[in-house]
Amino acid sequence: MRRVLVLVGGVVVLVLAAAASCVALRSPGGSATPEEAAGKYFSAWGRGNVGEMRRLADDPPADFAARHRAFSQALHVEQVELVPGRPLREGNTASVDFEVTRVLSGAGSWTFHAVLRLMRRGGRWRVRWSPATLYPSLADGGRLVLTRLDAAPSTPVAADGKGLPAASSVQPYLADVGDRFGDPGDDEPGWAVELQNPGRPAQRVKAFASHAAKRVRTTLDRRLQAAADRAVGSAPAALVAVRPSTGEILAVADRLEEPKGALLDLNPPGSAFKVITGAALLARGMSPRTAVDCPAVTVAAQRTIHNDHDFALGSVPLARAFAESCNTTFAGLGVSAGGHRLADAAAEFGFGSHFDPGVAAYAGDFPSGAEGNALAEASIGQGRVQATTLDMAVVAAAVADGTYRSPRLVAERLVGHRPMKRLPATVIAGLRSMTGDVVTYGTAARARLPGGTHGKTGSAEYDSAGHSHAWFIGYRGDLAFAVFVERGGEGGRVAAPLAARFLAVVNP
Repeated sequence: MRRVLVLVGGVVVLVLAAAASCVALRSPGGSATPEEAAGKYFSAWGRGNVGEMRRLADDPPADFAARHRAFSQALHVEQVELVPGRPLREGNTASVDFEVTRVLSGAGSWTFHAVLRLMRRGGRWRVRWSPATLYPSLADGGRLVLTRLDAAPSTPVAADGKGLPAASSVQPYLADVGDRFGDPGDDEPGWAVELQNPGRPAQRVKAFASHAAKRVRTTLDRRLQAAADRAVGSAPAALVAVRPSTGEILAVADRLEEPKGALLDLNPPGSAFKVITGAALLARGMSPRTAVDCPAVTVAAQRTIHNDHDFALGSVPLARAFAESCNTTFAGLGVSAGGHRLADAAAEFGFGSHFDPGVAAYAGDFPSGAEGNALAEASIGQGRVQATTLDMAVVAAAVADGTYRSPRLVAERLVGHRPMKRLPATVIAGLRSMTGDVVTYGTAARARLPGGTHGKTGSAEYDSAGHSHAWFIGYRGDLAFAVFVERGGEGGRVAAPLAARFLAVVNP
């Protein structure tokens, strides 16, 4: 598809959608292909025909048209340009990533990516509309508003002093940087777009300076940021990359539903947390060669723990139980080690600490005093263990460098000294060996990761039905990363290949 230009406010509309031109005159009912359904919808959007857009949607809300009008009015939208990509189909669902540029009266242009989701029902394709179609993190009952700033924002740039793409998913984080390190003495500070979702603190997602603003260098690497954005694509996922030797955040690609979810959305890390449980076991004197039991099912404390698909390995070295991600092994050993040892290990990797990378960020949480069933669950990254994508990237970075470093997105002089802690050499050596095994013959072996990659997969259950998020954390050289795919399922099947796409661009 090509461009769709929508001129709002009574101005003539120009439509240039390749896939839309031949379908706009057909029936607005369900379509035979996702390409046709998307083409119809973007054509209707381009013509400003909200009524037809509503007919193309599956079970749209009664106030569908009113929501679109309110969205444009609240932001003072003068013009919208849509650049749709190609539909990606998976079974009875499909998605179209599209770039949106809105011109806001008196403020400026705002560019970002959104996703049009489609579904097939009864053999016909229709749009599965939600507020996130208008803006990725917009929730039901939420709104975006244009507000005047109290202080002029700075212009955040990459580490090399050059600008970052306007459509990059890192832009909401740059709005925070611009706001925090702006100029409070400016008489004409400018404007900002603020996201207000029910039950959540307001989030600034875009700032517009009224004139040339001072430039603030971030730690972001333009090449790595572009690679991360391409790797994540339109998936409901986040990828954070960190330089282990310094703690600098090199890239943040974020397409999660939660606003700024890569740094703020806490989720169970699942088996990716076995890096920390493994650290606790190695600190007790175990080694990768220590023989352990990996039954299909075990009872740790009073909690029945299963392996994925109830696989069993019998008596194997700890390294193989780690590589194959044996829940029964790590739940049992975690309970034996005790809650204090696991809590201490988690703290060494930054859990429970205070993160201040220059923007709002949460550190991971490990339940204090965990014992019994809670400890069995925590040992495999479930239950009350919580982490962000940034947290787990920091865990991988600590294994890579042998030192925990608090992460930062801006120069250290702007945020103060960063805490750091050297980790025991024997623990790090064991973790490096075991994370290498994960990639060579373990759960990430089929992900086609480049040579020299170390990592750990994770599939973290988030409901009683056993549905799971997908994780993969790892490092290669002086580059560490974490990938989180919302409702992605198996980490080795979903998150690790996404990391492989990222690394393939970084190290072709």
